[in-house]
Amino acid sequence: MRAAPLIRPLLAGLALALVASPAAAATIEVAIDKLVFSPASVSAKVGDTIEWTNKDVFAHTATVNGGWDVTIPPKAKGEVTLKQTGAVDYFCRFHPNMKGHVEVSP
Repeated sequence: MRAAPLIRPLLAGLALALVASPAAAATIEVAIDKLVFSPASVSAKVGDTIEWTNKDVFAHTATVNGGWDVTIPPKAKGEVTLKQTGAVDYFCRFHPNMKGHVEVSP
């Protein structure tokens, strides 16, 4: 009978911990196929990771002028973890007509 008063504070603390926990970071998948990023535009949050899967038989990059530059070999994956908010346009250095866009929120 005395255990019940001890359990209530424990459960309250557990509930508070669950509510206060930050959301887990997401992985946003972008395919590269036939010289196209798909989807070409994505939304993400700081801490999320973008993962590109290159289905083509030649290498590509996901490059931001003055920012990240990820090389994605043929039939392989590359990724970047987002660290800042804002709109980001990226392209492939080898195929400049390939373009993508990321909206990064806090």
